[in-house]
Amino acid sequence: MKPAPVSPARNIMIIGAASGAGAPDPATAEGPDALRRYRVFHDTPLQHVQWGAILRVPREAEDTPLHAVAALGARLAAEVEAVLKAGNFPLVVGGDHSCAIGTWSGVHRALADRGPLGLIWIDAHMDSHTFATTPSGQIHGMPLAALLGHGEAALTAIDGPEAKLLPEHVCLIGVRSYEAGEAALLHRLGVRVFDMEEVRRRGLAAVFDAALAIARHGTAGFGVSVDLDALDPEEEPGVGTPVPGGLGCDELAAALSHLRGDPAFMAMEIVEYNPRRDRGRATADAAGALLDAVTPPPRDG
Repeated sequence: MKPAPVSPARNIMIIGAASGAGAPDPATAEGPDALRRYRVFHDTPLQHVQWGAILRVPREAEDTPLHAVAALGARLAAEVEAVLKAGNFPLVVGGDHSCAIGTWSGVHRALADRGPLGLIWIDAHMDSHTFATTPSGQIHGMPLAALLGHGEAALTAIDGPEAKLLPEHVCLIGVRSYEAGEAALLHRLGVRVFDMEEVRRRGLAAVFDAALAIARHGTAGFGVSVDLDALDPEEEPGVGTPVPGGLGCDELAAALSHLRGDPAFMAMEIVEYNPRRDRGRATADAAGALLDAVTPPPRDG
């Protein structure tokens, strides 16, 4: 693949999304505060990394998970859009993956005048249920469907009623746990899924290059959403819903390093950190390593 043109480093603004209402274990809401306290995200000589707000569910929206997710998503979308329009790079740190509806709605809005948004979704799960197909009722299993315009109106209409993503611009990497209903939706829409069997067969580097081609083609920019449960829980146990047999942190970091300096890379999201399940801060350190992978290293000399 031809290297992307290199742009000057943008400041990285970290936005915490303390979302736990969309998941069965609400401890993921503690993830952003823990990661800020652990100081796993670092400046480099060429890039400034700064924590901004940690957004929380407004008290008046705490009555149901649906209201909580929708309210936090609306606040997050506005914050992400503002960061992008200020010329900075948003890194959203969650929280359960329901926050992705807000993250990518905000990026979509910021890019709306320029063209569509591409997205690489790195996750053990498809997160493409609606309330009609979910066996659990948990909203963190629905964000990708909502961004594609399917599901509950309170979720699909965050920051506008239109679909925020078109299927031909979206792909998933690392999937190894899913249900028939969500798989059927993605298949019907034509969304490309690189499951773990394919990753093992082809290698993550080749799969990531193919995913990047999908996210770049015909779009005004693209983003990457990383659910930490994409990683192998034997090494990184501090996640909301661990699934055996995942990616290695080092191999994922190596793939993400291809995005350094790419001006079309608009935003990133790292979610589902559960500090209560972590071991020696291993998963927190992995989150830091994934951001380090996309930031420019010091120049020689």
